[in-house]
Amino acid sequence: MTANSFGSRATIEAGGPSHEIYRLDAVAGSESLPYSLKILLENLLRNEDGKNITTEHIDALASWDAKKEPDTEIQFTPARVILQDLTGVPAVVDLAAMREAMESLGGDATKINPLIPAELVIDHSVVADVFGRPDAFERNVALEFQRNRERFQFLRWGQQAFSRFRVVPPGTGIVHQVNIEHLARVVMT
Repeated sequence: MTANSFGSRATIEAGGPSHEIYRLDAVAGSESLPYSLKILLENLLRNEDGKNITTEHIDALASWDAKKEPDTEIQFTPARVILQDLTGVPAVVDLAAMREAMESLGGDATKINPLIPAELVIDHSVVADVFGRPDAFERNVALEFQRNRERFQFLRWGQQAFSRFRVVPPGTGIVHQVNIEHLARVVMT
């Protein structure tokens, strides 16, 4: 739960249910911020915990001056993370290693999970063994599955093991296309 030091928490009704929001107008100076910084401000208000994100961070952002050199690091807590397979596989390996360490210490390994939803898209391979034929795509995907069977099995295990981790299989499209067409959300609830 957020500290809500600025009293910005409010609720709105949309499509029936009510939703918790964080009003920017509760913070003096927010009206003059560029749109991109308003997004960061809302994120700070939503995640203010008094430790990682404090009133000082919020005030520093609200008093932003384009002519001055920034002197405060601003936290950002995304609502989700999208991973391309080359960067995502090492992340899953790290999570698996943490689970193994937790288990060896006698702890509950299932407590090791991504803190926020993580979606990994397995991009198509740059190798095109078959081309110029109507079945080229299907044949190339089949070859990719053969070549990367062990990696794909590991990622499938990760998807089943971690509660906030999802894998989009190969042959679906490139990461940016899949994100825009299938995964991206305009509003997170």
